[in-house]
Amino acid sequence: MKRDLEAAYNNRTRVPDSAAIMAGWASDSAAYRVAKPPREIAYGAGERHRLDLFEAGSGPAVMYIHGGYWQAADKSFHSIHARGLNETGVTVAVPSYDLCPAVLIGDIVQQVRTACATLARLINAPVVVSGHSAGGHLAACLLATEAHVPSAYAISGLFELEPLIATSINDKIGLGAEEARALSPLFWPAPEGKTLDAVVGGAESGEFLRQSAEIVRVWGEDGVETRYEEIDGANHFTVIAPLTDPHSAMCERLAQLVRRAAR
Repeated sequence: MKRDLEAAYNNRTRVPDSAAIMAGWASDSAAYRVAKPPREIAYGAGERHRLDLFEAGSGPAVMYIHGGYWQAADKSFHSIHARGLNETGVTVAVPSYDLCPAVLIGDIVQQVRTACATLARLINAPVVVSGHSAGGHLAACLLATEAHVPSAYAISGLFELEPLIATSINDKIGLGAEEARALSPLFWPAPEGKTLDAVVGGAESGEFLRQSAEIVRVWGEDGVETRYEEIDGANHFTVIAPLTDPHSAMCERLAQLVRRAAR
């Protein structure tokens, strides 16, 4: 069982060209920052407590939260994932946050709450949250806790953390059973009246498909407007590629959620 969970959650092993894909994110993001320089906003005192604001219009914005199992990457890898929405006239914020093991996942949840509140005050409007992998977990956490967040678009998210305890991912995040359950939005009170999209790559492991389907089922039964989607052929890394294309179904759906937030 431990070996099965390792295979299910260790995406870098599952996708042999993952390093090349991430290197592409970094280089494309650097080029995008040259073409469209963001405004860097401090949301806290720490070196990583910064968000890049790619401005494209007034009103509600999208905050895109990067993944990396709470222990890798930063905002600079994901500037390119603001491009599609920017080209539809939607402002996008991309925050960094501290990483495990220097901090705990609970600390990261609090940091992105602060980042989101800072953004909402700055734009004086609601924030639609999105995120990939660990960022999908954080997006669900924000939907459940923040009054200024009406909807979340979680891509390949993690909503039940206990399965990670038996994997090498836990070497740095250091979860025990009690903490894992407490940090799992699947078990939190559902944010009734709000909207959650859980999107996952069709080529991802059964565990990732299960996690997204399960939060859609559980929260949907408790009054959340939920939607589940598998993107045919996409793996854990290629699943976010549509964010670079303003004409993709992913960008069109996020823009729709932004328009709804503006009402």
